[in-house]
Amino acid sequence: MAAPAVSKGRSTETFVDNKRKDDIRMANIAAAQSVADAVRTSLGPKGMDKMISTASGEVIITNDGATILNKMEARQPAAKFLVELSKSQDVVAGDGTTTVVVIAGALLKASFGLLTSGIHPTIVSDSLHKVSIKAVEILSAMAIPVELSDRDSLVKSASTSLNSKVVSQYSTLLAPLAVDAVLSVVDPDKPDLVDLRDIKVVKKLGGTIDDTEMVKGLVFDKKVSHAAGGPTRMENAVIGVIQFQISPPKTDIEQSIVVSDYLQMDRILKEERNYILSMIKKIKSAGCNVLLIQKSILRDAVTDLSLHYLAKAKILVIKDVERDEIEFITKTLNCLPISNIEHFRAEKLGKADTVEEIALGDGGKIVKITGIKDMGRTASFLVRGSNQLVLDEAERSLHDALCVVRCLVSKKFLIAGGGAPEIELSRQLGAWAKVLHGMEGYCVKSFAEALEVIPYTLAENAGLNPISIVTELRNRHAQGEINAGINVRKGQITNILEENVVQPLLVSTSAISLATECVRMILKIDDIVTVR
Repeated sequence: MAAPAVSKGRSTETFVDNKRKDDIRMANIAAAQSVADAVRTSLGPKGMDKMISTASGEVIITNDGATILNKMEARQPAAKFLVELSKSQDVVAGDGTTTVVVIAGALLKASFGLLTSGIHPTIVSDSLHKVSIKAVEILSAMAIPVELSDRDSLVKSASTSLNSKVVSQYSTLLAPLAVDAVLSVVDPDKPDLVDLRDIKVVKKLGGTIDDTEMVKGLVFDKKVSHAAGGPTRMENAVIGVIQFQISPPKTDIEQSIVVSDYLQMDRILKEERNYILSMIKKIKSAGCNVLLIQKSILRDAVTDLSLHYLAKAKILVIKDVERDEIEFITKTLNCLPISNIEHFRAEKLGKADTVEEIALGDGGKIVKITGIKDMGRTASFLVRGSNQLVLDEAERSLHDALCVVRCLVSKKFLIAGGGAPEIELSRQLGAWAKVLHGMEGYCVKSFAEALEVIPYTLAENAGLNPISIVTELRNRHAQGEINAGINVRKGQITNILEENVVQPLLVSTSAISLATECVRMILKIDDIVTVR
């Protein structure tokens, strides 16, 4: 019996194993979600704080999403995305760093459900892109324009940002300070650009946060040099910022000078004295009576001898000024840094009404320079606090409040807080999903529901019943109350705008755009290749 003929044309069906690709995707989503869940509890005014203990034994207490994630050591590559995500939100808007991670986590959870239903990742990713564009449109339509002259609105949005921080009870003090600081550094020629490096925060241990103040001028966390009984207060100050040393020169290379008799020794000391005296005479003849001396690495910036002569010449000395502060100081004083004694001229000096050393109640001392003539567009804060943890957290909170005001300067729109914009987005996107056809509509509906995570979490963290609160909130929005949100203090739903809970539009729009971008990137990855 003949064997059956084997057909020459092989069947083109081949088996492709997609299991591994799905596993990688699921592992990435799970890792990123666990990062999002870690910061979820610190969302909102009633959110919990995290205590971070570093390897070096340093302890940080904060509920700023960017700080928490920054200190976390994420090993899994996809989890690192979320850390980068909160960093980029911190750069763009400065606030909403926890929100953006929580939204990303919720969108990933929704994507997970869609992928398990068998929808292709590319379709999910494209739908997400459309959702992002539509969401920004919806938010922009909800926004309320604001003028920079309307100081109250700016203060309201800054205090909303501060309300979720450890220092929330001081928001009435810190919010106006933040607004005044940003408005004082805004350049009328370039109103959209605010450089927060023009606002310096000096932290001083002792007192409470109530003692925090904004100084029109400069503050140094240093003492005036008292070595030879020099002055500690100077009226009508003429200030020189110098980058050279008032001390005898050293040889350029490692050399030793051998002195064989006393005459030579006397001559060396005499030359040293004359050298220092001639420098101080030049400084005095330019009319300078306050010296800020940059820290020197190579040799002592000042010696006991030079301090003695400076004190005799009635020149107030502040030494050890850090190199990176020089730019800020010269901008504030409207003077030029002087790098050589030969260039010490009157036109390079700054002028101020008073320079004085102020003793704080707890033994610490600071130096204040006030009444600066032609002061540059800068501002200084003196932040006080009972311990280092509170001080650091106050500085981070102030930074967030400053960023919020900066957002409003660059994009002059406000939007309600308290979960109102997210529920409104969810409602409008859900309605839009019904118009779309095929898989897209299904995906958009799923993402619309995912956005409810923000109000849900807000209610959960405040100890309310999240399901009944979110259902009631959805109901109020369906009746057309677009500014209804969760009032965590009263534990009910009210018009959030009337409660003064507002945030800049930029915070919400960048949170949505950045979160969707990050989720799309995670969805597109189907394999992890490790390279040795």
